[in-house]
Amino acid sequence: MTIITLKGSPINTIGSLPARGSQAPDFTLTKTDLGEVHLKNFIGRPILLNIFPSLDTSTCAAAMKQFNEIAAKHSDVLFLCVSADLPFAQQRFCSAEHLSNVVPVSTFRHPSFGKDYGVLMMDGPIAGLLSRAVVVIDKTGKVSYTEQVGEIADEPDYGKVEGML
Repeated sequence: MTIITLKGSPINTIGSLPARGSQAPDFTLTKTDLGEVHLKNFIGRPILLNIFPSLDTSTCAAAMKQFNEIAAKHSDVLFLCVSADLPFAQQRFCSAEHLSNVVPVSTFRHPSFGKDYGVLMMDGPIAGLLSRAVVVIDKTGKVSYTEQVGEIADEPDYGKVEGML
């Protein structure tokens, strides 16, 4: 379990992020066209998982826009933006904001992602959503970088993340 905060109030996650150097847990997530993506389908290509509670918050929206800009400079890396938002809302947001370099995916049909990656929030006012985290997975499927953002209202350290790509 990891303790993070929301505006200073403690919140517990179900676990911890996968360890650096470990094999990333496989996952199934839902794309905006309602198709599914699996980690195993992308072995051979680096993946960045931008994990967050909901696009309906200013911090999450800002992070998704920033990762879209970073993704434009790293076309070899697949940027998956993971939340529990419905795929329809994710598509609407990306269309309205002209985001085309990131791939929004949802846990709505596959809640095991939050447990497997240790990011499911267990208590507090937004229990059941995902915490804000970044996981970079290398071409072989191993975790090469993780960041669990300690305060949900804060954005990830983009400089460190980009340095790991």
